[in-house]
Amino acid sequence: MYSFKNDYSEGAHPRILNALIESNYEQEEGYGEDRFSLKAKELIKEKIGRTDVDIHFISGGTQTNLIAISAFLRPHEAAIAASTGHILTHETGAIEATGHKVISVEAAEGKLTPVLIKSVLEAHTDEHMVKPKLVYISNSTEIGSIYNKSELQRLSDCCQENNLILYMDGARLGSALCSEENDLQLSDLTKLVDAFYIGGTKNGALIGEALVICRDSLKEDFRFHIKQKGALLAKGRLLGIQFLELFRDNLYFDLAVYANKLAGVLRDELGKANFTFLTHSPSNQLFPILPNTVIAELQSKYAFHIWEPVDTDHSAIRLVTSWATKEEAVKSFIEDLKKLKEK
Repeated sequence: MYSFKNDYSEGAHPRILNALIESNYEQEEGYGEDRFSLKAKELIKEKIGRTDVDIHFISGGTQTNLIAISAFLRPHEAAIAASTGHILTHETGAIEATGHKVISVEAAEGKLTPVLIKSVLEAHTDEHMVKPKLVYISNSTEIGSIYNKSELQRLSDCCQENNLILYMDGARLGSALCSEENDLQLSDLTKLVDAFYIGGTKNGALIGEALVICRDSLKEDFRFHIKQKGALLAKGRLLGIQFLELFRDNLYFDLAVYANKLAGVLRDELGKANFTFLTHSPSNQLFPILPNTVIAELQSKYAFHIWEPVDTDHSAIRLVTSWATKEEAVKSFIEDLKKLKEK
């Protein structure tokens, strides 16, 4: 059984494991004040071309979203998210549990637009409703699409015009930035969004995300929020060492390129076999539509999510490649799928 269910089935890149082992007996400060974390932050600042941002390492994506959004919003304020958004569908109501409503918007390809944001603002008119304040987007999105620079620029302009916070979930940011269809640079994000995170968990790290806060008004007392939510790790070095290894050269992006490459092989071969896709996804997540009979046969050898039914005889599945996906497993999947199609 080979898994295409997600991009965190494997452990961590060997360089990260080696770095953890080599530094194991070194004594360091706790709570993210160790030299590894401090150096990693400096390297990330170099990569994004700004020294005036605040960077915080947090163990996981849901925890990062929870801490950031609840810290950025006042009690009566709410977040706007696409109906596919992670904070809406896969975080067990974490944001709502802090007292902040998530306003759901149906969005094509899982991407918000200024028109959709303005429709929410127009529907929330006074103090008898929550006040929309934060716009939540994911790049790449939960259904594999990515934002291009002009789309993000328009969102940024809309948020600035309406005094909204633009926050980007970057769980799969590496895949988005390394997509062949991408025209965004990491440095562009600091000019276009108020805060975002660089996902490590789904791109070669054991655990960890790097939250980058760009807007000055969102920075104050943020470590208090991390501590209060139980995320200020005594052994913060665990996160710092990983991001130091990912960003001391091009490893972070090399791993994303590899994941995208194998997703591209799957995409091309599925297309050649005349299979269609639920969404246009130029990242490491694919959503091919297959006959239910074929899906049942494939499940005897491969693990993947059945995303949603398309009709009585077909369903969309989700295939995800990672930094550690085996090329032979991709080839085997394609060969088995072609054989089943010919039956």
